[in-house]
Amino acid sequence: QVQLVESGGGMVQAGSSLRLSCAASGRTDSRYNMGWFRQAPGKEREFVAAISWSGTWTSYAGSVKGRFAISRDNAKNTVYLQMDRLKPEDTAVYFCAASPLGTRDSSLYNYWGQGTQVTVSS
Repeated sequence: QVQLVESGGGMVQAGSSLRLSCAASGRTDSRYNMGWFRQAPGKEREFVAAISWSGTWTSYAGSVKGRFAISRDNAKNTVYLQMDRLKPEDTAVYFCAASPLGTRDSSLYNYWGQGTQVTVSS
């Protein structure tokens, strides 16, 4: 079992930056790939970014590419999502998740955090 806890969300103005963190505990000896997803009110959960265990592979949704950056520190069992030039449409609950595969498909992620709210005002 892997437990994931997100932090770093908040309410900011458009154009601002936030950095989300996802701390993993439990079976952190397994080499999980990590992803960030988000869900806005009334919408389906959508892929945001993913990173391999080694950090050599990353993938981004088109809507965030160039503005968001995913990274990880395996020594700290933590994954980050740096979000710059935030837009009101980025408002959502952001979730981190762990998968044995490098994938954008949420159904292939085994473990999920509880989420952290990001609200961007115009």
